[in-house]
Amino acid sequence: MSNRRFSRLTGARMLVEALRLHGVDLVFGIPGTHNLAIYQELVDAGVRCVTPRHEQGAGYAADGYARVTGRPGVVVTTTGPGVVNAATAIGQAYSDSSPILLVSPGVPTGHPRDGRGYLHESRDQSRAIDALCDWSHRVTSVREIPAAVARAFGHFAEGRPRPVHVEIPADLLDLEGHVKIVPPYRVTPREPDPPALDEAARLLREARRPGFVLGGGAQRPGADEPPVGRLAMRLAERLGARVVTTANGKGVVPESHPLALGTTLHLAAVRRWLAECDVVLAVGTELGPADLWEDPFALTGRLVRIDIDPGQMHGDHVADVAIVADAERAMLGLTERLTERLGERLDGRDGGQRDAPGPEREPGVGHETELQDLVRRWSGQLAALRRAMPPETVVVGDNSMFVYHGALVGMPMDPPGRFLFPTGFGTLGFALPAAIGAKLGRPDRPVVALAGDGAFQFTLQELATAVELRLSLPIVVSLNGGFGEIREEMLARGMTPVAVDLHAPDFPALAAAFGARGLAVKTPGELEEAVAEALRAPVPTVIAVPEGD
Repeated sequence: MSNRRFSRLTGARMLVEALRLHGVDLVFGIPGTHNLAIYQELVDAGVRCVTPRHEQGAGYAADGYARVTGRPGVVVTTTGPGVVNAATAIGQAYSDSSPILLVSPGVPTGHPRDGRGYLHESRDQSRAIDALCDWSHRVTSVREIPAAVARAFGHFAEGRPRPVHVEIPADLLDLEGHVKIVPPYRVTPREPDPPALDEAARLLREARRPGFVLGGGAQRPGADEPPVGRLAMRLAERLGARVVTTANGKGVVPESHPLALGTTLHLAAVRRWLAECDVVLAVGTELGPADLWEDPFALTGRLVRIDIDPGQMHGDHVADVAIVADAERAMLGLTERLTERLGERLDGRDGGQRDAPGPEREPGVGHETELQDLVRRWSGQLAALRRAMPPETVVVGDNSMFVYHGALVGMPMDPPGRFLFPTGFGTLGFALPAAIGAKLGRPDRPVVALAGDGAFQFTLQELATAVELRLSLPIVVSLNGGFGEIREEMLARGMTPVAVDLHAPDFPALAAAFGARGLAVKTPGELEEAVAEALRAPVPTVIAVPEGD
């Protein structure tokens, strides 16, 4: 890009120059009548354009890319239906705090509010998408475009990294303007308040039954070993604290560690344990009903919250000690304080004879039987998956029973492995397109997608995208004849199941029609062999397996 402070450029050119200046070299999206100027500039600038078969798939792919790289995912759609098609994925990214920049054209400047039959016309698409993302901004001049892009990337770096939307009126894309170059600005991590750290350290030091809850805010996308998880386990070993993670926090600590309870917050025994802790340290988590599977849920002990989002401090669970800061900086400060003070006591310099707490001294939580009962249906299959997948595998799950009752809780994961799952908003169809984005973001890592037959059919057209990209990608589809969870909820209400028993296509044959590999397996041993082979294949592989062992 020119070193001049000002350039005369079209809106589309300025947009792409601004994206490149912020490190963007890959975008997901579908060309349309109103965004052709953007695509022309993307190609000229050497930006890779990946074309999913639906804008919802583009949004999920950008989400998967962002979660494994730590870099914002960028989606480019056309006006109207293109934006609305991406809306579900944007809502999911908002729920899970994924940094996605959605860029779209809009109706031209001066367009009448009551409409005039313009192609893809909507009354106010910016306002519509604003209800699902952190903010949506419609620029009004070419000069405003680079500032809007800089604002978006600054937003991702300075706080909770939720998706945003920049709308550019279609007539501005080909219009030239005298534009000031807006370079990226650096946002330093938010430092914790020292007195708050002092108070948190005191509470944890005096705790008799401490517990840690680590959420998605404890992750560091792109890092093989999240620093927050490493610091948390160091503290847990010092304090004898148990550690549980939310779905988005899965993989932030080694689940093989004796003090780790895994992703089990929704088990009744684990909720009882958490409620009875005298001090709870919650890092980067809402402690919301989507993680606890219970509403309301009450804590009886003192709550220390570490979160970049001030709004989390006084939500459903009010913090006794609120530490609004970068999670890594806060945990480092807390560790320094506790290690120093505990070290004095353990060395006997305060006259005490306290032994070092350790996992062998801690009583069990009593959740083992409950956990075994929950995952028994898939235990053999989950063990087969673990044997087939290398430790660094990125697992992408859908909102399917096989995943949230099975793999999420019953397939332990240690760093550098990573588990991507759509919590909160709880969409279906996430696994395949998000796995595509994850594989593009980290081509050096094995990626495996897990979905039920109902969820898979929401976005199965993205098989064409994975084939086109020649991705080595196993896609395990658990067959339970439709929407199994909803069927069970209907039966629990005394209902006769209705509208949940779905015809399942021949998934292996369907995969072959797309140009992918397709396999049907019946036993855990066959599943293990199929996944191991699929990880070596040059194209995606759909592996259909009956629900349960």
